[in-house]
Amino acid sequence: MLQDDQPIRWKPLWLLLAAVLVGYHIGLIFWGLVPNLVSRPLHMALVMPWVFVFTAKSPAQLVSGVVLAALGVAASIWIAWNHDMLGDQYGFLEDNFQIAIAVTLLICVLEAARRAIGWPLPVVATLALAYAVLGQHIPGEFGHSGTPLKSFLGTMTIAEGGIWGSLTAVSVGVVAIFVIFGAVLNAGEAGQGFMNVAAAAAGRLKGGAAKVSVISSALFGSISGSASANVASTGAITLPAMTKLGYPKRLAGAVEAVASSGGQIMPPLMGAGAFVMVELTGVPYTGIMAAAALPALLYFFAVWVGINAYASHTDLKGIDAGDRPGLKDVAVTSAFFLVPFAALLYGMFVLKVTPQYAACLAIGAGAALLFFDRRLAVDPPAIWSRVETALLTAARQVALIASIILCASIIIGVLSITGLGVKITSLILSGAGGMLWPALLLTALACLVLGMEVPTTAAYVICVSVAGPALIQLGLEPLQAHLFIFWYALLSTITPPVCGAVFIASGMVQENWLRVAGTAMALGMGLYVIPLSMIANPDLIRIAQAPGLALIAFLQTALGLGLISYGLIATRAPLMTLGLCAAGFGLIFVPV
Repeated sequence: MLQDDQPIRWKPLWLLLAAVLVGYHIGLIFWGLVPNLVSRPLHMALVMPWVFVFTAKSPAQLVSGVVLAALGVAASIWIAWNHDMLGDQYGFLEDNFQIAIAVTLLICVLEAARRAIGWPLPVVATLALAYAVLGQHIPGEFGHSGTPLKSFLGTMTIAEGGIWGSLTAVSVGVVAIFVIFGAVLNAGEAGQGFMNVAAAAAGRLKGGAAKVSVISSALFGSISGSASANVASTGAITLPAMTKLGYPKRLAGAVEAVASSGGQIMPPLMGAGAFVMVELTGVPYTGIMAAAALPALLYFFAVWVGINAYASHTDLKGIDAGDRPGLKDVAVTSAFFLVPFAALLYGMFVLKVTPQYAACLAIGAGAALLFFDRRLAVDPPAIWSRVETALLTAARQVALIASIILCASIIIGVLSITGLGVKITSLILSGAGGMLWPALLLTALACLVLGMEVPTTAAYVICVSVAGPALIQLGLEPLQAHLFIFWYALLSTITPPVCGAVFIASGMVQENWLRVAGTAMALGMGLYVIPLSMIANPDLIRIAQAPGLALIAFLQTALGLGLISYGLIATRAPLMTLGLCAAGFGLIFVPV
């Protein structure tokens, strides 16, 4: 991909395309009902140039990208233009031209995902397509009876059972809007506001530089929704601050990797997972945010306690008073994120409009703040630069998420059409002997393995499609099962052998990644324990229904996590470590 510091070719054209993409997705919120076979194909048409052409880094990629983008855009627009006719075909292709359109769309989706995130997800999707076409030749229960090619391709490409399915609807109608919201905030002074608030709140404390990283990553991650983006952005400030104060490099890298990973479980965005969860569970967006809030706070609490535990045997200095922001700076820069967030919450809870509509109000508030810098000065060239950044960032991120979701939709479509999802669910049930905790272990391993190769949201979607029904059959509430799987889809951000957040952080501090990973796993042990505590004590995710019981569960789990963290990090005597960890697990998992 083009690096951010490289000049952008044909910049006016890209700014125009970005403005069209942003305007289209905001417009969908206000235009009323648009047919699905219009809104979703146009969504794909708008993101294709960003994946194929904008990111090209060689002449060969540029030429092939232009060709693929043209084909993908043309095929998508053809679907939208002919949606009335296609709706009467009920997912059956009538001629060779329509077959060519279907094949073109599938190839473009697979290649877009490959260019955006690498080989693993497209390979899984390709294997799924092969299974759908050839699975009738597989003996035993994992074969299927076969599907006519025209019917299968039609269901995948001209009906709402494949790439235009419910996942794509989430990308079009919700994820894109919140990604635009995040891009607008980050283009202004909100990021500096996060850092200033964190530095003012925790900078003076022992281990203050590390705690600033925790707070700023929680705040920034709540809108970025990406562990890698979080490490790269907040880490650029917090990592040099920690190393300058003499923090061990492995600890500095681990703190940033662990804190940044938490951004994907912190409402409101949750790495786009919250919106996918809304579609798959039927639980309202506000319900998802409420259920996810206490576990996310517990995660960051455990990291905070872990930093204190390291401070018990390592000199972790706070930030010097001269390097901490003044009260005026904190007040002014914090307004750059407080005002848009206030608009978002006002829309959802006072006006009681949809989250998408509320996000549009927040985008308006954030866009107005782009006219001012942190000194509240108005500088026209700087304003235009911030607008450019917001548009280009929004378009690139919408395209990235869309390419993932479109490709994942192929897998979900095949699971549904062939019945493979039901067969895998039955396999999990039989492998676990009909018992919940073995099934949870199998699901956790599947999430870890799949998460090593594909982004968190895609890993969550695939795992929940095959394992979710099994866990629900074994007695979990749907939201419990979904949150459990979503959290464990995050394991690979800090767990070897593939741990993306650790790789980035260790590179930035120039430390061996295995040392960083070991420290990160100790600091981030909440990522392994909290999903299990949600199963053992379901009240933890019921703050909206039973706030008293939820707070008791929160305090009980927090105390248990604190004991485990101190046992793993602060103590050097094995028996003391074992005793503290046993006490912590007992508090969390033994009913009181």
